[in-house]
Amino acid sequence: MPEKNYWELPDRLKRYRNRKKDYPYYSYCPYVYSVREIIDVCSNRYGEKAAFMFREKGVVNSVTFLEYRDEVNSLGTGLCEYGIHNRHIVIIGNNCYNWALSFYAVLASEGVAIPTDSALSLEELEYIFTFSDATVIIYSKSMEPKIKELEPKLPNITHFICMEEPDVKDGRHFNLEDIKEKGKQLYKAGDTRYTGIVPDPERLSELVFTSGTTGRAKGVMLNQRAICYVVSHSPDIMHVNYSCLSVLPYYHTLESTCGLLGMFHSGNTNCINESLRTLMPNLKYYKPTDIQLVPLFVEKMYRSIWNKIEEQGKAKKVKAAIKISNALLKLGIDVRQKLFSEIHDTFGRRLLVIICGGAPMAPEIAEFFYSIGITLCTGYGTTECAPIVTITRPEFHDYKCVGTIMPGVEVKIDSPNENGEGEICIKAPNVMMGYYKEEELTSQVFDKEGYFHTGDIGALYKNNRLIITGRLKNVIILPNGKNIYPEELEYKIKRMSDLIGEIVVCEMEKNGETVIGAEIFPDRNYAENAGIQDIQGEIRKVISRYNEDQPNHKVIKEIKLRETEFDKTTSAKIKRNYSKPNKGIKL
Repeated sequence: MPEKNYWELPDRLKRYRNRKKDYPYYSYCPYVYSVREIIDVCSNRYGEKAAFMFREKGVVNSVTFLEYRDEVNSLGTGLCEYGIHNRHIVIIGNNCYNWALSFYAVLASEGVAIPTDSALSLEELEYIFTFSDATVIIYSKSMEPKIKELEPKLPNITHFICMEEPDVKDGRHFNLEDIKEKGKQLYKAGDTRYTGIVPDPERLSELVFTSGTTGRAKGVMLNQRAICYVVSHSPDIMHVNYSCLSVLPYYHTLESTCGLLGMFHSGNTNCINESLRTLMPNLKYYKPTDIQLVPLFVEKMYRSIWNKIEEQGKAKKVKAAIKISNALLKLGIDVRQKLFSEIHDTFGRRLLVIICGGAPMAPEIAEFFYSIGITLCTGYGTTECAPIVTITRPEFHDYKCVGTIMPGVEVKIDSPNENGEGEICIKAPNVMMGYYKEEELTSQVFDKEGYFHTGDIGALYKNNRLIITGRLKNVIILPNGKNIYPEELEYKIKRMSDLIGEIVVCEMEKNGETVIGAEIFPDRNYAENAGIQDIQGEIRKVISRYNEDQPNHKVIKEIKLRETEFDKTTSAKIKRNYSKPNKGIKL
């Protein structure tokens, strides 16, 4: 285990209280303009503190901020020596230290980093490798079978670099460690080819392919101005703590920008989680104060906690403890860690914040975690915004919203309806340069005033906060002109019963007419634990209860039950079917 003093928490670490009014921005993180500056400023500032901790062959390794700077400079110098420091470089594989190291080294070079999802099909990978004009692929050993299969179709790739020992080493196949060691010798001898690169904040630095719910992925072009704006300004409104656990895959923009870069910039120790199987053991071992997750993970975590509570027959006791805890909090007394010690034991006893983005979160889930002593900071953003637009302030939150607008970000609601809902448009330094080799598509998403049209529907709320209603492309327009936002209905129905595992509201056919229907994947584990035998009958009751309070145009008139989960993107978003209306079952 790490030395005891490693876990001594800084003075700024405290339990959060919910303020009635917003408060001044935090100001303990320096502003940076390039990844080179992140590396140099933070290594000098945090010195011998651990920047990364990770398991390798069963042993936990620790790399300090100063050591990490030298590691990045060594690998970067190696890239220069091999003549590939200015190439388009794919980085693909499971979360590991060498993935992080490669990402930093490429971003601080004259090249373009292309973080890529390892779960994509061979066809999708071939498209990205080719369309992105990549000539170098840095990959983890787990990707070697796919890389070998694709290699004959990738004539433009000159360097295949394995993060571990490759099966073959020749003029095209290399080991990352060899490149780093070669660069280390040169760097220590005074080679400044890499460290002397003058950063250009406006140059294309990262190319991120979106995992959209429809259509072929688009290449989002990000420069260092956009990336570093998020890294520098998100800590202004989001209080970070001491150590984090990397759970989301590194190709995910939230994890790469706000995790790898942002947590480093804030002086956090980044503990690397190898896979979902190692999540719970790693929470207990590394004892993180912060963790970043997508809503699907948080919802499963929430349900798992309550299932265990109910199995132990402690539901009434826990609910009573929550009431007592919340009452004491209003008096300035925080006993949450003691009252809910069993739950905190599961997370390592130091978890203070879960940062969550990617989809709306039910307020009762956020309120539950806050009540037991873990602040759930939700946010809103898109890959095109590198990726942050809003973040919940830890001490000032309204869980109906997706947070406070980040400093310097302008948000307008285009063509709002009577409820103030319209398309969310963004103008800010962190907005993308455009879509790679897609000039026409780029021109379609920017208006004459320079605002990026996100395709999301929402409304501005009091105190500079934002509410999300749905996606513009998902809107159902009824014959009477009424607009239905499926996400709004899905959110309401899902909150009514844990039996609703997944739901998609869509158009369905009924008696030859198109009506609003719901396709539902029931949570059969919940049904079994709750003793529900007639799942279809129970779901009908849930939909009937929902329909009682709805205007006619929002009534669900058809249901379709699924035997399997919906297909999802690699960021855990349901892929919607935009084909002809489905046929459901009658209520």
